[in-house]
Amino acid sequence: MTPLQPLIKWYLTHKRDLPWRDTHNPYYIWLSEIILQQTRVEQGLPYYNKFIANYPTVQKLAQANDNDVMKLWQGLGYYNRAANMLKTARILAHDYKSEFPKTYNQLIELKGIGPYTAAAIASFAFNEAHAVVDGNVYRVLSRLFAIDEPINGTKGKKLFAELAQDLLNTDAPATHNQAIMELGAVVCKPKQALCGQCVLRLQCEAYKQNKVYDFPVKEKKRKPVARYLNYLYITDHKGNTYLRQRINDGIWNNLFEFPLVESETEITATDLLHHPKTKELLNKLPDELVPMFATKHQLTHQTLYAVFWKVSGKQIKPSANKGFVPVSATDIQTFAVPRLLERFLDTILP
Repeated sequence: MTPLQPLIKWYLTHKRDLPWRDTHNPYYIWLSEIILQQTRVEQGLPYYNKFIANYPTVQKLAQANDNDVMKLWQGLGYYNRAANMLKTARILAHDYKSEFPKTYNQLIELKGIGPYTAAAIASFAFNEAHAVVDGNVYRVLSRLFAIDEPINGTKGKKLFAELAQDLLNTDAPATHNQAIMELGAVVCKPKQALCGQCVLRLQCEAYKQNKVYDFPVKEKKRKPVARYLNYLYITDHKGNTYLRQRINDGIWNNLFEFPLVESETEITATDLLHHPKTKELLNKLPDELVPMFATKHQLTHQTLYAVFWKVSGKQIKPSANKGFVPVSATDIQTFAVPRLLERFLDTILP
């Protein structure tokens, strides 16, 4: 009997009712796994339902307009997930006749599908005996065996992957994988572990040692870098503003944004008015720049301090060669923008 033997019985009794658990359709499973990366179930579920409604098959997704997909994704963050998802859908449609490969080794070769997602699809859709290792699994196993090897290091990742595979119930791999992930999600939680409700507590070394919150161990992350973003909100005599799509440009690649001046620190209106980037972006200097909205946005390795400035002056517009297009107030909500810009738009749009 393995230490995880009681898990399946517990899972079948206590599991949450989630739509991607009621299917063996690899497209639905893949979609849910991509959405749930870096995202809580409560936040991801409405997005999953919207994607299924709009793109019920991988072929439909492959045929989708990039901006429409990004717009539907808006608010989930980590937009490279959506971009890679589109690339994968198109590879599947073109090279695989819209059929998912059935093994882990084939799935792992696809763009945007890493070890965790490949294992999830292979296990949940095709019942392949391949252990899934996500943040929940790392936490459960590190506490169960009191393993102090950092989970975000190369050695730790290999150690936990091998341990998870050794413990896998090969007679019911899909159910086993779902069970250990569910335990980590609803019982063996990061900050409020419900040890009294845990079916594995009598075997758990961290629980026995009263060191539950000492695990899992992580290597120290680098301190987030502070960045200062100044967005220029221009409106012309027709009520249009100006947007440009970011191409091959960082975390918000393919999303749209206003003219942007990045400064080394917080900046005054006067300094921004005479900043070289402002002069480069606009056809002429504005009469005035007035702050409209300020916000802080936290990313994994960056802390963004953003100010949106109203640009005042006759016939002010972006320089002709900068790729900006006029967008009406009624159309602006059809463009996929970062969550940062969405917050600003929520303050000015009816």
